[in-house]
Amino acid sequence: MQGVAQPTRDDVLHLPRLHISSHPVMAHKMTALRDKNTRPPEFYRLVKEIGALLAYEATASLALDSHSIETPLAPAQGYRLAGGIGVTPILRAGLGLAEGFREVIPDVQIWHLGLRRDEYTLQAMEYYNQLPHRVDLQVCYAVDPMLATGGSAIDAITILKKRGIARLSYVGIIAAPYGLLRLAQTHPDIDIFLAGLDDSLNDVGYIVPGLGDAGDRQFGTF
Repeated sequence: MQGVAQPTRDDVLHLPRLHISSHPVMAHKMTALRDKNTRPPEFYRLVKEIGALLAYEATASLALDSHSIETPLAPAQGYRLAGGIGVTPILRAGLGLAEGFREVIPDVQIWHLGLRRDEYTLQAMEYYNQLPHRVDLQVCYAVDPMLATGGSAIDAITILKKRGIARLSYVGIIAAPYGLLRLAQTHPDIDIFLAGLDDSLNDVGYIVPGLGDAGDRQFGTF
């Protein structure tokens, strides 16, 4: 962005609650996702698959309750997740990631939040909010493929905090250091899970090298 000093990758890699996937399967799928020749149906499928992989990583520390069951052979002691799990996709680009979470945890609650970026100010504007009035969750994940300037992610977490959710996390595919640092400084109490960290933002606030517009590439609206 013109006239704005941007942090580097080295400036943000030390953030204490940042988790960047190092899984080789993730690297493989990310390469296909970034490829400009990947068509919308395949792009959407990859976003869902990456969302599922991120879901496994982001839920690794969830609390469990003991649960007794009967196997076909004998009694056994097992576990169930302690409390509900919410996923809030930032519309519309976050929908594919949310579907990935749902494939991992079918009974996850999906809440929808519409935020769009003003192309001139680069600020996030809320246009749709379908969140429940009563909340009983162990954790809620705000999901959005691109963490560019950080405005939408910051606003989404702020809105979710007003619902009194005890634990919040952000899950994205790629981030620029600028938006990542803004999010971490504004909401230092959340965990941030990413598939990759890119180099910078260009003059109009797009992540470089990035993958283009995640919403357009998912839904074919170029």
